[in-house]
Amino acid sequence: MNPKVLRIAAAVATAGIAVGALAGCSGGTAGTGGDAASGTYTWWDPYPQHAEDSDWAKRVQDCGTQAGVTIQRTAYDTTALTNQALLSAQDGTSPDVILIDNPAVSTLADTGMLSTTDDLGLDTSAIDENLLAAGVLDGKTYGIPIGANTLALYYNADVLSAAGVDPASITDWDALDAALAKVSAAGKKGITFSGINTEEGSFQFLPWFWGAGADLTDLSSPEAVEAVTLWKDWLDKGYAPNSVITNSQNTVWEEFLTGDFAFAENGTWQVDSAAKAPFASGVIELPAKDGGAAPAPTGGEFIVAPVQKDTARYETTRKIIECMTTPEGFVDTANTFAYYIPPTAEGQKDLLAENPDLETWVSAVQAAKGRTSDNLGTDYPLISEQLWTAVQNVLSGAQTPQQALDAAQSAAQSATGK
Repeated sequence: MNPKVLRIAAAVATAGIAVGALAGCSGGTAGTGGDAASGTYTWWDPYPQHAEDSDWAKRVQDCGTQAGVTIQRTAYDTTALTNQALLSAQDGTSPDVILIDNPAVSTLADTGMLSTTDDLGLDTSAIDENLLAAGVLDGKTYGIPIGANTLALYYNADVLSAAGVDPASITDWDALDAALAKVSAAGKKGITFSGINTEEGSFQFLPWFWGAGADLTDLSSPEAVEAVTLWKDWLDKGYAPNSVITNSQNTVWEEFLTGDFAFAENGTWQVDSAAKAPFASGVIELPAKDGGAAPAPTGGEFIVAPVQKDTARYETTRKIIECMTTPEGFVDTANTFAYYIPPTAEGQKDLLAENPDLETWVSAVQAAKGRTSDNLGTDYPLISEQLWTAVQNVLSGAQTPQQALDAAQSAAQSATGK
């Protein structure tokens, strides 16, 4: 079997697809794209909630029209999209364009199924380096982010005012602890977040992990211990509820909307909901241990182009991608998808001109970091699982921070072979 196909098969297995689905192993690795004769290009994205008459679907079609072709769009949920992309590469039926969750870019790229931005002649020089990094593997760039969302700290202004807390004073962990103590003394609940044993748990923990100076290649460092100890102390002091152990990010938001909590860790996707809350609210960047903004992980999708047998298709593919990634295009995406922040300085400036209230979110994205950055690539999911497991064991009291993180580091090394 072709080594490239072997890598694709391994990636499919890692993604959780049943072995029986691997029957087409003799197929090629280059996609066939759409119907060249009829001028049709195929597009896959993770937005089944956006029907063909939606603003998003019309925007995709407009970019096809500008490139002189018709786009045949198919939408899957996020997990199914990654699996389908891997299978299509194995069968030789890859679409022309895929919009894929940023941590999955390295999974697809590692199989050899993606064209690089250099292959396509795409200029990425204007893209913020911290956002582009999620699509970099072994020094090569695969795709362009269409925007980014991330995490910050929402606050209930009424609760803070009653407790005598100025949100602008919360610039480091000590200041946040002091604020939580005041809120608790005033009879209110302090903070809620998601510590669930899934990727959501890692996603929400990473700002504190990175904000302490920890690194994903060393889960048992003193800095990592400080980060998980911070969360555990909040539970022990009653600043955070035990529900955080099983909270999803949606549950976190439901708790915050009760009006009982001073703070909730959540993302840009809750901007509209916060504006409609029955209390005054605001948002600040997540503080790093010793001050400044902590790097929060980036969410959002990359637009990527699978390898095609007919390389003549790439010129039109490039035109479609360029249409989606102009400064105006980035702002359109931001407005379509609950405030995705554009990945370029010009796009961010244009967005703030329309909506200056998003300034904190723009700053948070500028300080953010891709989960697969630092060339972690396909090692990230293996490391993340050990990280959320450790957090769970600490929050539940099953292990001390050092015990849990030592075990996590050992398991991560075994899983990654590093």
